[in-house]
Amino acid sequence: MKILVTVKRVVDYNVKVRVKDDNSAVETANVKMSMNPFCEIAVEEAVRLKEKGVASEIVVVSIGPSQAQETLRTALALGADKAILVKTDEEVQPLAVAKLLKEVVAKESPELVIMGKQSIDGDNNQSGQMLAALLDWPQGTFASEVNLAEGQLAVTREIDGGLETIDLALPAVITSDLRLNEPRFASLPNIMKAKRKPLEEMTPEDLGVDIASRTKTLKVEAPAQRQAGVKVETVAELVEKLKTEAKVI
Repeated sequence: MKILVTVKRVVDYNVKVRVKDDNSAVETANVKMSMNPFCEIAVEEAVRLKEKGVASEIVVVSIGPSQAQETLRTALALGADKAILVKTDEEVQPLAVAKLLKEVVAKESPELVIMGKQSIDGDNNQSGQMLAALLDWPQGTFASEVNLAEGQLAVTREIDGGLETIDLALPAVITSDLRLNEPRFASLPNIMKAKRKPLEEMTPEDLGVDIASRTKTLKVEAPAQRQAGVKVETVAELVEKLKTEAKVI
């Protein structure tokens, strides 16, 4: 079975995000970038399925600038076999991402697509669901456990009320949650081997997909600084502040 895994290059989660002086976007110049944490979990799950003998090949795909090759090489060092970069310097929104991935799926013919449930930059949580809809494949989102047996995929997913287990027929799309697994670190020998693994480049034009934005960002602002709390002497004073200052009652 072939597994397709999506990975995204984002600002490292340890970096404090700063807004550009012109409030047009988040500052990324001279900022440490890394693989989206949820994508790391998706890669790890695919590698574990391969180690169990369930999967025979893992293909990782990323959409972004040429620097995203570094992210793909990291995925190759973790155990993927082949990488594809859909190269573009434009900001690609979730629906365009899904359309591009649909064409990559048609080209590679995987039986399973594993994605992070969301990226920590946009936090949209949309591309996985949109891809499943475009492919007309069953989907299991927010997966915390994945088991494959006899062509059936059992996905335990996190919901508001607790856990839910659903059975999916292959091919399918699943998106990984934080508790699905703990990603491994790439060893030095595997990092060296990753440099020799195939990495194919293509463009949205090659795939015949229009990635023009349907929405426009007007302004980006940092969150307002949190104000210090105050102590109140009586319940009556608390109620008065909730009415007049917080205006929540």
